[in-house]
Amino acid sequence: MVTSAWPYVNTVPHLGNMVGSVLSADVFARYLRMRGHEVVFVSGSDEHGTVIEVEAIRKGIHPKQLTDQAHEYIVKLWREWGISFDNYSRTESPVHKDFVRGLMMKIYSNGYMESRSQIVPYCPKDGIYLPDRFIRGICPYCGASDARGDQCDRCGRLLDPQDLVSPQCVFCGSRPVFKARRHWFFRLDKLESKILNWVLNNECLDENVRNFTVSWIKSGLSPRSVTRDNKWGIKAPFPGANDKTIYVWFDALLGYVSATIEFFMRRGEGERWKEFWMNPDARTSFFIGKDNIPFHSVILPAMLLASNDSYVLPTIISATEYLMFEGQKFSKRRRVGVWIDEALKIVSEADYWRYALIRMRPEDRDTNFKWVEFIRITNSELNDHIGNFIHRVLTLIWKHFKGRIPEVTRLDPLDREFNESIDRSWESYTAYMNRARLRAASDVVVKLAEKGNKYLNRKAPWARVKESVDEAGTALGLCFKASLYIAVMLYPIMPRLALRVLRMMNVEVREAPLIIKQPTELIKEGHRISRPSPPFKKLSRGLIKLLSSEEELAEFINKVREEVVKERPEFLRP
Repeated sequence: MVTSAWPYVNTVPHLGNMVGSVLSADVFARYLRMRGHEVVFVSGSDEHGTVIEVEAIRKGIHPKQLTDQAHEYIVKLWREWGISFDNYSRTESPVHKDFVRGLMMKIYSNGYMESRSQIVPYCPKDGIYLPDRFIRGICPYCGASDARGDQCDRCGRLLDPQDLVSPQCVFCGSRPVFKARRHWFFRLDKLESKILNWVLNNECLDENVRNFTVSWIKSGLSPRSVTRDNKWGIKAPFPGANDKTIYVWFDALLGYVSATIEFFMRRGEGERWKEFWMNPDARTSFFIGKDNIPFHSVILPAMLLASNDSYVLPTIISATEYLMFEGQKFSKRRRVGVWIDEALKIVSEADYWRYALIRMRPEDRDTNFKWVEFIRITNSELNDHIGNFIHRVLTLIWKHFKGRIPEVTRLDPLDREFNESIDRSWESYTAYMNRARLRAASDVVVKLAEKGNKYLNRKAPWARVKESVDEAGTALGLCFKASLYIAVMLYPIMPRLALRVLRMMNVEVREAPLIIKQPTELIKEGHRISRPSPPFKKLSRGLIKLLSSEEELAEFINKVREEVVKERPEFLRP
């Protein structure tokens, strides 16, 4: 199973959202398929909750009318970005609703739910109860001024709304009042030891996920409310909870399972979903931002355990740090950043964005998207180094060997060293990819291209071919091997352009290459390439000029946004 966090449909995802979840999950899913694994890749639109309910009330329409428009638009964007979902579902799916209610009743029946009075924030001005994420204030632990009612982004602590100092309604800014309401609580405290044991014994968890989770568990898990007073959502199934809905975070987390069920139901294989969620040999992976760690490392495993069914717990939780934008946080309100529909208006080739974002992926620390870096990665790194190496190699083979891959014969020390470095690159790449270290894996590709260019320049087969065809052939044979490995390793990251390169090499691939052990499986003795052409194109000088001038860039981005806004559904317009 490969999953990505379910995007909330009140906004178009920005580049930070993209690299933190959906794009990273797609790269991982494509890699696993390329290695011969059976993969189901799912996510969906998170469409319940107060934001959409309030907007629907303001417009005098049903909330689903808003989410229908948003969901359709987001699905279109995934296609344009080359995201290979097997099923992109939504929380309004009947399959999802039935599954959530059914699993919640199992948790209730197994003694992990209790009802109690809860103090809930209510906004008198807007006339609504405020779910956790729609009340903000000062964190009582670290003093951050923009903590939400469920969590502080700065220190990561989970909160209750009444914990906040100087709380405010996010819609109108007024101070809420707190009322006593009956709600249903999930007894996380009863599962504390089981979750801690799983976390400590899961060797595939990244250190940032393990450390955060252990720290939070050791501070003591408390029961968490799973119901809310808003009307737009999945009706709570518990006796006496007729006026409650399931909190969207519990709702959306269970979407990973329900989307898998829905996928197999559509295929007429209703029970096969259990092979991916209840098979001890199955592996599950989750791609999220670091602010979502506790929901995936504690709450989701706790719900699966509390069901008393034989669910497998997460294998990989790949939680990125934050991608900043020119030194600032992405902000919809302040229009800081680039959103994924805007990006394709700036540079229409999605694979350039995919490659650049993976190269900037914040795996170990926050990273910063800068236009100058995007230009460098695309023009210098991808075109001048990787693309130029591949094109030089294929052109020399076409010219001097009539397109036939020359045999590698006697190896001198330099040849042997380069050949070994190619094999080591593949070993490093697969080791990183198996652990979802996508940026680190992309480093391997860049370094192999650099080594290839240096080796090619030292060997100079265009000159050596006049004196020794065998020596020139050996050099070009090894360079072709390196080029093949590079194209294969690039496939999960930039699939459309990598497939174009592989077809230029005359490698038979349909939707994706299949590599069981080594990329050399794709070719046979006497292999011939097709007529080569430059594999990639640089960003134009005109575009570089626009992106490099602060004044011209601002004007250019504003024009892009004006164009994009006309294409968005009304609900998704700023």
